[in-house]
Amino acid sequence: MRLWQQIIAVVGLNLRSLPQRFVTSLVIVVGIAGVVTVLIGALSFATGLQHTLASTGRPDRAIVLHKQAIDEVGSTLPHEYVATILDAPGIARAADGKPLASAEMLATINLPRRSDGQLGTLILRGVSQEAMQLRPELRLVEGRMFRRGVHELIAGRAAQDRYRGLNVGSRFVFGPTEWRIVGAFDSGGGAHDSELLGDADTVLSAYQRTTYNSVIIGLDGSQGFDRLIAAADKDPTLSVLVRRESQYYEQQSQSFARLLSVIAEVVGSIMAIGAVFAALNTMYSAVASRTVEIATLRAIGFSSFPVLVSVIIEALLLAVIGALLGAAIAWLAVNGNTVSTISGGSGLAQVVFHLRIGMALVTVGIIWACVVGLIGGLLPAIRAARLPVATALRAV
Repeated sequence: MRLWQQIIAVVGLNLRSLPQRFVTSLVIVVGIAGVVTVLIGALSFATGLQHTLASTGRPDRAIVLHKQAIDEVGSTLPHEYVATILDAPGIARAADGKPLASAEMLATINLPRRSDGQLGTLILRGVSQEAMQLRPELRLVEGRMFRRGVHELIAGRAAQDRYRGLNVGSRFVFGPTEWRIVGAFDSGGGAHDSELLGDADTVLSAYQRTTYNSVIIGLDGSQGFDRLIAAADKDPTLSVLVRRESQYYEQQSQSFARLLSVIAEVVGSIMAIGAVFAALNTMYSAVASRTVEIATLRAIGFSSFPVLVSVIIEALLLAVIGALLGAAIAWLAVNGNTVSTISGGSGLAQVVFHLRIGMALVTVGIIWACVVGLIGGLLPAIRAARLPVATALRAV
């Protein structure tokens, strides 16, 4: 019998005997399912955040920050900077001829969460009147736009879903000022869905601040970005950093997602070590229970290699079943759930986003499971392949 025929025959014997070893095989499946559930669940935070931020930044817009800032939260731009920036070349023009740009400031508000009533932090973004035209993905879906010079706000749908008191018509007091929600908007899943928007000058006055955090700019054609950077670099009165908005949000998401991935991999690795030992014990038990069967196959002419391959294939099969079970549990438990970053902790202010589990994460889980199964099955497979025929048969 050829080698590949021997492999098929021995693997078939192994698989047919699995029901007789159901309980011991279940140990591997459950252990690996736990590893994959935790791993995929943790990684879904990173993919959800990346998707949300990718929906926020656009290559036809630029963001201007202070040169020493690494993010929007830590940036401060005085009025004279903003005035100079708005006169720079490369900026698209609105229908009325004004620069298509928005000088913006960020502030924080504490409101009770819908889930538990505990105070949570969300971002109040002061924007210019051109903000909606500058960001066409922002759609007013209820109520009306805020008025300039009035303590009125519009709320993102994600913020309304997460916090109490943000329905259109609601009022709340923050500090000495009463604010009214006059509208609601949707950005198609972008980070701004987590925010409140109001008139920049009104927000500055309410918070007694004189500096902005950033300027968002609509670029004038394909050369607009290069012209804007060149003008900013040549002006000695400016100390600013100009980036495409898409690049800025991609960089911010990568740093935060990298941290989440490291945490997921560390926790997954610790659990994987436990799963490896479970797989080792289970596969050693399987080999021990089939000592006579393996010896008989060797005695009638089967080589040791098909035996080794059959044990590894069994371990990998159980690992894949565990991975699929773990992925299904993770999908049912967390996919689509809404979570948020901690305000200021990542340089992203606070972003509400949905956990996302797709085929990419399922594939990662299967790969991890196969590695665990391979490690857990290799040593027992080698032992089975090296089993002395005469010794095993004398044990009958």
